[in-house]
Amino acid sequence: MTTLLLVLFFRTLTATQFALLVSGSAVDVTTCRSYCGNITVDYPFALWPGCGHPGFRDLLFCMNDVLMFHITSGSYRVLDIDYAYQALTLDDPHMSNCDAIVLGGRGNGFEIEHWRAPYLNPAADNVFMLLGCSAESPLFQGFPNKHLPCRNVSGMGCEDYYGCSAWGVFGPKKLGAGAGPPECCAVAFEAIKAINLTKLECEGYSSAYSLAPLREEGPGGWSYGIRVRYSVQGSDFCRACQATGGACGYGADGVRELCLCRNSNSTSNCDSVSSSSSKLVRSFANTLSENFGLYDYDNMEETAPNLREWRLNIRSC
Repeated sequence: MTTLLLVLFFRTLTATQFALLVSGSAVDVTTCRSYCGNITVDYPFALWPGCGHPGFRDLLFCMNDVLMFHITSGSYRVLDIDYAYQALTLDDPHMSNCDAIVLGGRGNGFEIEHWRAPYLNPAADNVFMLLGCSAESPLFQGFPNKHLPCRNVSGMGCEDYYGCSAWGVFGPKKLGAGAGPPECCAVAFEAIKAINLTKLECEGYSSAYSLAPLREEGPGGWSYGIRVRYSVQGSDFCRACQATGGACGYGADGVRELCLCRNSNSTSNCDSVSSSSSKLVRSFANTLSENFGLYDYDNMEETAPNLREWRLNIRSC
């Protein structure tokens, strides 16, 4: 009876299903590109485990059609992914802008895991404006000597930001206007490597970026948000994989890059999988024939699509 059940089972398999059975499970390559709301999620990013570049694993999540970006410092809404310029635009709901100053240390700031640093960093033209920092903040060690990191970034800085209507309530203390530190200190990410409000002893922050020469309307016309540039190292592997019909992914160790093909995975490309899969199918078929006497094997590649021509031997039932 065991042999009969095996016979009936294999009669239902298509050639592709048979190859999957002997080659191990594989990720469907059509699932690596996906969508969240109106944003396309494609390499090097992915929403499915095993897809994308390992440097961006466990980074993006889709929640009720809202794409979220999660790192050490917190979660951010993804407003846009610009694949041509390799950049993401992020929004922190507790970040100040020209219309509202948000204090109380509620903002995320921006700090990434050390192992992600080669792949993700705020753009060079992104300014972080730190608000309400204490005199003991690491930013102001040595104050009032003129060695502050505060400076304009791509033409954007606190002197202009003070012109926002939101500051009318606070009456900002400008740099050099008194004995204490300024209410706002503009810095580039590269200057301090992490925007951690707790460690910097700051009450809040704002972030703006420049995509083009600044317009004349001032801080009211700035683009508020965090512009993050990404880079992919060793992209030749992925190009070779995609050229053979595969999708780029990674192994269970979260480090090793894999080419995800329809029948199996490969450490090079899908052409190498095709030849090896054929050998595996042939070997497995011969094993069945020798051990169970299920059929006479002539040419598996011709007969696998339609298994009716297999000559069954069920005398052992």
